[in-house]
Amino acid sequence: MADALDILDVDRPVTPELTKERILNPEKKPKKSVESIKRPEGMNREVFALLYADAKDHPPLLPTDTAQGYKEVKVKLGMRRVRPWQWMPFVNPARKDGAVFHHWRRIADQGKEYPFAKFNKKVHIPKYTDSEYDELLVKEGWSKDETNHLFELCERFDLRFVVVHDRWDRQKFLASRSIEDLKARYYEVVGALEKKHAPRVQELSCYVFDIEHERKRKEQLEKLLNKTQEELDEEQMLLNEVKKIESRKKERDKKTQELQKLISAAGHSSEGRKSEKVVKKKTSHVKALKLETTPLETGGIKFPEVKGGGVMLRSQRMKLPSSVGQKKTKTIEQLLQELHIDVNPMATEEICQEFNDLRSDMVLLYDLKVALASCEFELQTLKHQYEVLAPGRILEIPAGLTLTASAQSVEEEGKGKGISEILDVAASPSTPTRKQRKAALEQGNVLKKLKMRT
Repeated sequence: MADALDILDVDRPVTPELTKERILNPEKKPKKSVESIKRPEGMNREVFALLYADAKDHPPLLPTDTAQGYKEVKVKLGMRRVRPWQWMPFVNPARKDGAVFHHWRRIADQGKEYPFAKFNKKVHIPKYTDSEYDELLVKEGWSKDETNHLFELCERFDLRFVVVHDRWDRQKFLASRSIEDLKARYYEVVGALEKKHAPRVQELSCYVFDIEHERKRKEQLEKLLNKTQEELDEEQMLLNEVKKIESRKKERDKKTQELQKLISAAGHSSEGRKSEKVVKKKTSHVKALKLETTPLETGGIKFPEVKGGGVMLRSQRMKLPSSVGQKKTKTIEQLLQELHIDVNPMATEEICQEFNDLRSDMVLLYDLKVALASCEFELQTLKHQYEVLAPGRILEIPAGLTLTASAQSVEEEGKGKGISEILDVAASPSTPTRKQRKAALEQGNVLKKLKMRT
């Protein structure tokens, strides 16, 4: 730049001489002082922020739409000329009276069709001649004048049958026609005309109006709309009771499956122990090897395998797993005391296995007792339901299916306190309690109401 100024013989400002002090200590440009506007006392910070923008300019007197976040609207000036518009007349083809209206429109669009005319959709209503009516459309109860009047109204109001029914000429035609009668007559005529005019090769599927179904549908809808709040509450209560009955049925099915699993597990455990005894007799001379065999899976307690890297006590194999609850643990201790067996016997190889099998059988017996108690409760519930639904009849339950009979048989065979008394599983009396009877009666009343409704 300096060379160009010298060639043009233009005076240029004198550049200051570079010195060491100028390089080390350059001159700093003075900062512009910005006047800070203090917030008046008693004014909230949010209100003060609304009065001034970042540039500290005053707010506009009138609301504007120019602010778009942090962007400023730029004026876009086009280079084309403005298209001329003109106030011109137009005719709406949807009107049949030839009314002329005026609106602003571009001059280039002059003479074109009204743009909103494409939305004027008309329903195609078929026509018929006198000969076709005499041949196909004669029906008892409907005159030709009534049919012509029906098709005129359908064409005028675009098959809005509610309006057609409202505008029906009741002074000229004394016969009262419902909306369903008008629909049925219209679709009957249309179907007959389409079958005649359609080509023979083409498969024709005509719409058939089911007048009885439509009447029943409206009757049901009217009944639904006229229901009182008491009827709605009763219906909701019945639905809730049905859901409860279904959930109880699912629980019974689940308990039945669990009971079958317990019975099958008891059978497998007895068979497994027989085979295990045979194997022990055959392999008695190999005891010195101390081969630990995996225990068979039973339906009672699954004792985990104790695996340790160093020395361990054999009594750890007799520890009850954490899956056994405290109630089952106390029941096992009571049964062991009744059988005069030490709760913590000496942990030899044979005693460990036999002691674990004994306690597993005790837990299995406990589970079977629980399942039997639930089955007896269900039997008593079904008995009371049967007596409610069939008054005057008594349902007798065989004595062998109750817990009382099994307890008596155990007491007769043994002496003193029976095992069935020690294995006490919740409330399982021979007769149901008051709450159980009330639940059975409520369920029977719900079943009665459902039968009456159906």
